[in-house]
Amino acid sequence: MPYSDIGISDEVKEQVELINTQLKRSKKRTDTQDMELAMDFMVVLQDKEDRSADRVILERLAKKLELQSLADLRAETMAIKKLINERNGQQPESTKQIIDLLHKLKEVAGIDEKNILGEVHIPKYLEKCPSLMIPNDFLCPISLEIMTDPVIIASGRTYERRSIQKWLDAGQRTCPKTQQPLVHLSLAPNFALKNLILQWCEKNKVEMQTRADEPPVEEEVNKEVLIPSLVKDLSSPNLDVQRKAAKKIRTLSKESPEDRTLITDSGGIAALVGLLQYPDKKIQDNAVTSLLNLSIDEVNKVLIAKGNAIPLIIEVLKNGNVEGQENSAAALFSLSMVDENKVAIGALGGMAPLVDLLKNGTIRGKKDASTAIFNLLLNHQNKLRAIEAGIVPVLLKTLDNTKLGMVDEALSIFLLLGSNSACRGTIGTESFVETLVRIIKEGTPKNKECALSVILELGSHNNALMVHALGFGLHEHLTEIAKNGTSRAQRKANSLIQLAQKCE
Repeated sequence: MPYSDIGISDEVKEQVELINTQLKRSKKRTDTQDMELAMDFMVVLQDKEDRSADRVILERLAKKLELQSLADLRAETMAIKKLINERNGQQPESTKQIIDLLHKLKEVAGIDEKNILGEVHIPKYLEKCPSLMIPNDFLCPISLEIMTDPVIIASGRTYERRSIQKWLDAGQRTCPKTQQPLVHLSLAPNFALKNLILQWCEKNKVEMQTRADEPPVEEEVNKEVLIPSLVKDLSSPNLDVQRKAAKKIRTLSKESPEDRTLITDSGGIAALVGLLQYPDKKIQDNAVTSLLNLSIDEVNKVLIAKGNAIPLIIEVLKNGNVEGQENSAAALFSLSMVDENKVAIGALGGMAPLVDLLKNGTIRGKKDASTAIFNLLLNHQNKLRAIEAGIVPVLLKTLDNTKLGMVDEALSIFLLLGSNSACRGTIGTESFVETLVRIIKEGTPKNKECALSVILELGSHNNALMVHALGFGLHEHLTEIAKNGTSRAQRKANSLIQLAQKCE
């Protein structure tokens, strides 16, 4: 901005710069799914222990869902109680998943209670506090607990001494919050913040937990010795030793960022990639799942691809056991978060086996495949590859099978295909438009929203299809949705009403 030409004061300039900074942090609204959120939910909602989420994923989910404070969790508990009463015993599997997730988020916030849907129990040191609204600056970004010994690190951020020391002792050399490299590892006491915390605690009758009050911590296994040893065992000539090491690495790789870093630094990626070629299906499965777990960390997505893992993961996707195929699809999705990997997965033949898994896999396999396909279709060439792999009849079959509960996923993929001129000719048929109108008539609010998006994409490029949709009864539903649909559905319905007027 040409400040000198405008002649504004320094105060106004500072305000403009502040607004500019805030806008840069904002993300534009998008009609596509939040794929990181989808991946996090996919990991968290798995029933199997080996696909459970670690604290980093749960903290990320809590932040995105705005369920970090005790007050927010109390409100969410009441909302879920109301939802369960309204369902009256219906959708038990979904209800269980919601309750399980609420339990995990409460654990992350430091709330320990046996009755998940009971009142939110306050930690002992907050029992006499009249307000649950603890200032965020008083909470350690790592433990999310009130800091008793706040210290400042080289990045300028403040943490609880014990939490940040544990982070540094694990070999980390970055700020946990900003990922900024630390120029030194000194910890400076933050006396000013400590005084503010003490004053707030005294005013709000909060009894601070001292180090003496803390429960004893079990002595941890020296993982800096254990993990390199396990990685070495992955290359052992003894098959049984390899099996045990691969299984243990699979468990460790899902537990914490520190363990994943140790595995990577010890050469674990190359060793695991080598195991993908083994005829032993269990070793193969443990290896591909370990790579999936390691790929949660952004830097590992690149390292795994550079280690030539992608063609071997695709091979497991084609010929592995059921669990190996499912976890291979999930691994390809995770890797495809990097644009270069989207290109590589498509070029190396990953689309066809994903389409096959979407067609013939278990419910979990179908969901993993659809999520991976969706993300890969953000690359132009992969849309054509999906058409060549026969994805259209598979998606149409998915739409017809309402028991799968994957209508939204199928429509989201259709929307991406419809954005490509070469693909529109394949999917833009009158029978498909009739299917979309039926979904708009009978589907859930989210179904309607997705179906409207697909019709708008197709109709904007083919007036004949739009006219056919109107003739099949689309118009009578648009006004109602424009008034009472979801916010996105309302926008799409209004756009379709304008398009219909042009067609008429």
